[in-house]
Amino acid sequence: MLAEALTGLAAAGGGAVVQAAGTDVWNGLRRRVGLIFGRGDAARAQAELERLDHTARILVADGAGDAAAERLRQEGVWAGRFEALLEGLDDAGRDRVAGELRELLAFVAASTGDTAVATGRAVAHGGGSAVTGIKKTGGALGSARTVHTGDAEATGAGSSAVSGIVNE
Repeated sequence: MLAEALTGLAAAGGGAVVQAAGTDVWNGLRRRVGLIFGRGDAARAQAELERLDHTARILVADGAGDAAAERLRQEGVWAGRFEALLEGLDDAGRDRVAGELRELLAFVAASTGDTAVATGRAVAHGGGSAVTGIKKTGGALGSARTVHTGDAEATGAGSSAVSGIVNE
């Protein structure tokens, strides 16, 4: 059984795979995950690349059922794969792969910018404003991505509601 910190690291790895799918970060993540799982074996690396490609196809498909549930399922799948990999290694290998996973997480965090996925409904009334997605203010820089944001509804004078990304 893995230490709690390694289990959390595996879970974060699953989240990183899902977060990167369909973004500019995907190719870099894909290559790194292939190297982590391949551990010098080209056939093993290729098998993981095919699994990653399958995950990406599922996650970026439009209208593919409940997107939020599928994202959670894929996070669990990849967290389980990372956890099984870590469990199967000796202490030295586990330390090495844990370091590689931390580098992968840092790469994704630094590259993906703000992300909102499967957000709820936003309602504004009485002159208020609401955003279901991402609101960047004050000239904030960096990329932003939204997927399957919820409905936005504004009623009343001066009210505004946005589903997606707002730059103010």
